[in-house]
Amino acid sequence: MTTADLQTFLAGASVDDAVFALRPDYRALLIAVDGLGPAAAEGDAEELLVAAEAAAAAALEAGLVEELPHVAAWRDAYRAFGAKPQRTRNSAEALLRRAAKGLPRVNRLTDVYNAVSVRHQVPLGGEDLARYAGPPRLLRADGTETFETTVDGETVVEHPEPGEVVWCDDAGVTCRRWNWRQAPRTGLTPTTTSALFILDALDPLTDDQLDEAADELVSHLVRLGDDVRVERRVLRAPAGGAD
Repeated sequence: MTTADLQTFLAGASVDDAVFALRPDYRALLIAVDGLGPAAAEGDAEELLVAAEAAAAAALEAGLVEELPHVAAWRDAYRAFGAKPQRTRNSAEALLRRAAKGLPRVNRLTDVYNAVSVRHQVPLGGEDLARYAGPPRLLRADGTETFETTVDGETVVEHPEPGEVVWCDDAGVTCRRWNWRQAPRTGLTPTTTSALFILDALDPLTDDQLDEAADELVSHLVRLGDDVRVERRVLRAPAGGAD
């Protein structure tokens, strides 16, 4: 994909007003990347995960995961659309809880973004951009949308609850409950060469802190190929404008 292709893809991304009505402080920082090498060094990802595990341990020395300010904000956001955060945890909280026993080792791209997510305590998702059907859209579901997932090795089609916050493309839901469970259809693989990363932010996380997390992610991504191209865009409530 060319730089123009990445820009066009991001230009089509949107967050529905109903989501901003739920959380006016929400910001989505989208990063579209192409030119990733399918055979990047795994050693770098392992070092990042080990550092992230240490960062999580340090962050939790003084309290519980749910008491971390950004985690607490996301738990409130989940309650606002009817989800129970103790049963369906946002992706950052889920990783922080796993860090003490060891973060998962999946593939180089997933490992890198998981490490950044834990270090910055920011929900962060990564998906194969080539598998998208149209641009990403965040909305509150009406319940008819389809979410194709896998249960016991079999493909199963689920539907989000009415009012649930979901990411979608033209083919269906790509991530349920804002940043809880991603669809296998757009999952990253060892052969992924173009990807979309979504960083989710609520107050009290600042724009500077969000940018810091994005900058760290990009600094690792550009090392994963000889000609990596990166474009980014921030989506925020209309009062603040969309960058």
